[in-house]
Amino acid sequence: METLNKPLVTALFLLLVLCDVSLATAEKITEEQKSTYIIHVAKSQMPESFNHHSVWYKSVLQSATNSAEMLYTYDNAIHGFATRLTPKEVQLLKSRSEILKVLPEKMYKPLTTRTPHFLGLDKMADMFPESKGGSDVIIGVLDTGVWPESKSFDETGLGPIPSSWKGKCESGINFTASNCNKKLIGARFFVSGYEAVHGPLDKIKQFRSPRDGDGHGTHTASTAAGSAVKGANLFGFASGTARGMATRARVAVYKVCWGEACAVSDILAAMDKAISDNVNVLSISLGGEAVSYNDDTLAIGAFAAMEKGIVVSCSAGNSGPELSSVSNSAPWMMTVGAGTLDRKFLAYVRLGNGKNYSGVTLYSGHGLRHTLVPLIYAENASAGMGAAAQCETGSLDPKKVKGKIVLCERGNSARTEKGVVVKSARGVGMVLANIEEEGEELVADAHLLPAVAVGFKAATAIKDYLSSVPKPKATIVFKGTKVGIKPSPVVAAFSSRGPNVISPEILKPDFIAPGVDILAAWSKVVGPSSLDEDHRRVDFNIISGTSMSCPHASGLAALVKSAHPNWSPAMIRSALMTTAYTAYHNGKKLLDSATEKPSTPLAVGAGHVHPVAALNPGLVYDLTANDYLNFLCAMNYTPDSIEAVARRKYKCKASKHYSVAHLNYPSFAVLFKQKKNGNGVSADASATVVKHKRTLTNVGAAGTYKASVKLDIPHVNVSVKPDVLSFKKNEKKSYTVTFSASHSLPPNQFGFGRLEWSNGKKVVGSPISVTWGIESD
Repeated sequence: METLNKPLVTALFLLLVLCDVSLATAEKITEEQKSTYIIHVAKSQMPESFNHHSVWYKSVLQSATNSAEMLYTYDNAIHGFATRLTPKEVQLLKSRSEILKVLPEKMYKPLTTRTPHFLGLDKMADMFPESKGGSDVIIGVLDTGVWPESKSFDETGLGPIPSSWKGKCESGINFTASNCNKKLIGARFFVSGYEAVHGPLDKIKQFRSPRDGDGHGTHTASTAAGSAVKGANLFGFASGTARGMATRARVAVYKVCWGEACAVSDILAAMDKAISDNVNVLSISLGGEAVSYNDDTLAIGAFAAMEKGIVVSCSAGNSGPELSSVSNSAPWMMTVGAGTLDRKFLAYVRLGNGKNYSGVTLYSGHGLRHTLVPLIYAENASAGMGAAAQCETGSLDPKKVKGKIVLCERGNSARTEKGVVVKSARGVGMVLANIEEEGEELVADAHLLPAVAVGFKAATAIKDYLSSVPKPKATIVFKGTKVGIKPSPVVAAFSSRGPNVISPEILKPDFIAPGVDILAAWSKVVGPSSLDEDHRRVDFNIISGTSMSCPHASGLAALVKSAHPNWSPAMIRSALMTTAYTAYHNGKKLLDSATEKPSTPLAVGAGHVHPVAALNPGLVYDLTANDYLNFLCAMNYTPDSIEAVARRKYKCKASKHYSVAHLNYPSFAVLFKQKKNGNGVSADASATVVKHKRTLTNVGAAGTYKASVKLDIPHVNVSVKPDVLSFKKNEKKSYTVTFSASHSLPPNQFGFGRLEWSNGKKVVGSPISVTWGIESD
């Protein structure tokens, strides 16, 4: 599977590839066929005659069928259960008053040596006493499992397991309780939902246990909290000391993905256990299409976790650079996009005309010895089947390819798989060419033959050379690891973008973190390319995606949690957001690799995370569960819809004015709604005014902060009242930001800005995004 295949993403809408990540799909059903459903129950309606809700759930299920068995009973993430039902049985259940929701099963797909230095974590050692240093913080990772023998899970130097921990280490195929230790303190696996849909596991390819047969889960877990490992590298690339973000935090692994399939019923069961196990942070590099929060099982489980004080960190998705592609957009979740590091793995194509074109690769075998060999465009080597230009399986003619370097275009299949196709056709090398949609963004891969990925401009020049000479030739020269790449970070083109399609007044993603070419631990039963043909085995691998940026944020949230154990999840997210940076040292805005222009809040949110600053943010924006419930009232959720999210009754007061714009969020997504009538958009928008109310909590020293606003938005005026706030320690102060549009603009236009509060030493920043939308008369 290609990690970041843009044409495939476009064709499948919000497919979130590799990391983090897929378009959720429901099972196809017939009238008699049973399918999996997740049943949300109003626990408040349980009769007193039942001594436990699980007994009542069984009674409710038996009212619709005597043949169905429960796959799971949920106690924490939701109130309800998962079972297999026919369409007729579904309708019988829906007719019962205590049933809030009946949601079909969905399948998701799963969405460093340089990173700690790049983030400045080497400067944080003095902030944490060696005896403590966050060792009481537990990070729960929902993914493909763990390879416990990895040195990244070494327990050396860690004290006793925190007394708060209530979880366990489950046994299974090639995994026992002895595989856990003081670092990897828990491991569970959840497979009932997967097997209900796909049948029994393929025991040849899968471990029916927490053991990771994929690598993705080991990579994310070690990124979040891996112990320091000296001499880590992939084939000599990125050599150095690898460590997770929170090296002294504990790890609890919840295996919910089997191959590329992660059943929502299994994910929900894992969240249910993680909550009762008492994790402090949940790292979830998974996601799906944007749906209403009361239909989004991941968001519903995250609400329950948030109420227990658990930070839920999720991937934004890999469907960028398309707008409105961001996943996991509920305001009680932390949504993380991806950026680059200041490191690349360089190689270049040398053509027969003497010109060189740079690219990247993780190929580590024998090179081409700088010898020029024939070069051919894959489209001109067609075997008459498949898309030859994209080097699909069976598409290349060995007679035309033998002994040549083949230029293959991105798209339709995995990048490393294209190299296998070229190799099987007896080619000696590959130039992997970006198409125009991918631009200049490059992602390095551990190819099985000499290969280099080049950007669209270089690809165009190479194609021009191919068509201009009768016998084109080339070679590939490998240069290894280079650090100090500027500019960095750059927003990854694949990183999903706002606006938030469910609630446009909530800006998502929240911020970006490193997600390109990340080195972390790997499973020893799968090669670094994840291809069946790849028999190489490694301790560390380098991969990319918002699945990689998510555990960076999870580990950083754990660091903030360890420094401020009483902070709420909203305060921790606020600290990471308001201290994020949006410009390089020269003052220029962070670039977006999709456009090669300055980035906007739709791509970076509040900016790139700055963990050292986040430990002492000065001021934070806090939120409680009731604030989020009022937010759902503002979105006109019914009492049943709210109960499906919050697991309890909450009645919106008819006399109270609820506003999405008043949610105490650390960013501002301003939506001017213009009336649409029979003649188009109304020309009179002179009275358009949007107000956002916020409350700041002082978590630093007493002092006075002054507001400043910068906008690059024409025809919009903004005022902050009051614009000066004086705080005592732990004091709260409120303010209102008023945005006024002087006249209407074309619909779906965007403008951006930034609001900052400063006391002369600390800056508390919030991004501003302004959209002109349309609503019907």
